[in-house]
Amino acid sequence: MENPFKKTAEKVKNEEIAEDKLQEETETAEDSSDNKETADEEIKEEQKNEWQEKYETLNNQYIRLAADFDNFRKRQEQERENLLKYGAENTVKKLLEVIDNFDRGLKAIETVDDCEKVKECYNLAYKNFNDVLVKIGLETIKAEGEEFDPNMHEAVMQTPCSDKPEHTIIAELQKGYMLGDKVLRPALVNVAVAE
Repeated sequence: MENPFKKTAEKVKNEEIAEDKLQEETETAEDSSDNKETADEEIKEEQKNEWQEKYETLNNQYIRLAADFDNFRKRQEQERENLLKYGAENTVKKLLEVIDNFDRGLKAIETVDDCEKVKECYNLAYKNFNDVLVKIGLETIKAEGEEFDPNMHEAVMQTPCSDKPEHTIIAELQKGYMLGDKVLRPALVNVAVAE
């Protein structure tokens, strides 16, 4: 007869071994799932860090670009103010009266015969002054004999005339000037009209 307790001891031992294996497998499965979860969390954390770094890099670039643009805008505004404040246009406009006085003086001394030296000095000063203005960019608007252009000329008189085509400038009463392609002052003219 067999000992019933012996089987029971073997059964208990086998059952304990089976339980140990089962527990080991469960722990291994838990460890692998924990490892998998940990690995997933680590990957997510790495991705999060990468995106955070990219965000910070782009944000810094944006801030620098915005600051550069603001500096550029301020610099352009300052340059524009300086051009308006110190530009040559205002200076040339102030000198136009001087040119007109030279023109009037030249007409006044044309009738004096014994003042050749005065005429010569005046003509030299007038020529030098005009040369300087031409170097700055000042141009005289052509008027007499030209067709009337409202962008360049201002008609202050209209004279009926049969020997000139209509809208032709008969006489220039005051010279007009341009600086580059901008009209500083239109020429005051007398325009021919049909009789």
